[in-house]
Amino acid sequence: MQAETIDTTADRGTSEPTGVGAERFTILIDGDCPLCRHEARLLSKLDRGRGRLRLVDIASPGFDASVYGRTQDEVMVSIHGVTAEGEVVDGVEVFRRAYRAVGWGWLLAWTGWPLVRPVVDAAYRVFARIRLRLPGRRCESGSCRVPGSG
Repeated sequence: MQAETIDTTADRGTSEPTGVGAERFTILIDGDCPLCRHEARLLSKLDRGRGRLRLVDIASPGFDASVYGRTQDEVMVSIHGVTAEGEVVDGVEVFRRAYRAVGWGWLLAWTGWPLVRPVVDAAYRVFARIRLRLPGRRCESGSCRVPGSG
């Protein structure tokens, strides 16, 4: 199965998403990670072409993490997202905001509850460290390394 291309281009238009609560959200996705690609495809489908999400592949040769005020190592450690206002968030908060942007925020709302949030956030940090060892990973660029993961 061929992986779906992730949009790594700059915004093409100046029109903003429309609708109540419509928010533009950029996700810095690891296009070499099979689960990450799957999640990116799902979120793209949920967006239904409304332009609420922009996916940027951090494994792409032309990717420059400094544009987002981060290093390549930092964006490899955890998923990052950027709000329409330019705020950079990471970890599970990225998924909460992405699902909220496409109208499915209720699905992950429970992960933000005070007693649940620390557990979910910790579980994601564990996953983020081991994701590079998952089967099916494409890594030919040499940048597929999470600092401190082994």
